[in-house]
Amino acid sequence: MSLIPLPSATPLLPPVYLPGQEPLPPGTTDWEKAEMQTALRYQRYMTMAAESCPFKVGLAGVGGFALGGFFSLMSATFAYEDPLSRASTQMSTRAQTMFVFKEMGRGMWSSGKGFAKVGAIYSGVECCIEGYRAKNDIYNGVAGGFFTGAILARNAGPVAMLGGGAAFAVFSGAIDMYMRSAPSE
Repeated sequence: MSLIPLPSATPLLPPVYLPGQEPLPPGTTDWEKAEMQTALRYQRYMTMAAESCPFKVGLAGVGGFALGGFFSLMSATFAYEDPLSRASTQMSTRAQTMFVFKEMGRGMWSSGKGFAKVGAIYSGVECCIEGYRAKNDIYNGVAGGFFTGAILARNAGPVAMLGGGAAFAVFSGAIDMYMRSAPSE
């Protein structure tokens, strides 16, 4: 007698198979079975790498850098009413254009670094807390937000660290609650 019910014994339930013991289509060769096992092994490796803390920190840093640069680019487009009319007598059009692009680039670099720092710190702290607690719940994000806010405000003193940590924790908790909420239908 099998511990796992056969599909014919329970027609309304989908069959349940242990990982690696799923039935193969008829006519599957030994070479195809070996290739499927190899593909499953690589899939497990990729999943382990994507769930690791260094990968999450790197992804959050790169994503934060790109988002910060994009936000700075968008805000820089509104910073100039008419760049060609400002100093048209002092500089040529080419020099003005170069000046504007260099200024936009500096702003994008600065904003991108700031967003990357926040994203990487938050992701790393939250991942370490999740690994320590061995749970994936809202408290990881709130605690990660508190520590991130405190780390970012460390140069302003202990009161600012508490305030920054509390504000970042509330924001992280609100975002986490929204992301974990069931979709309304």
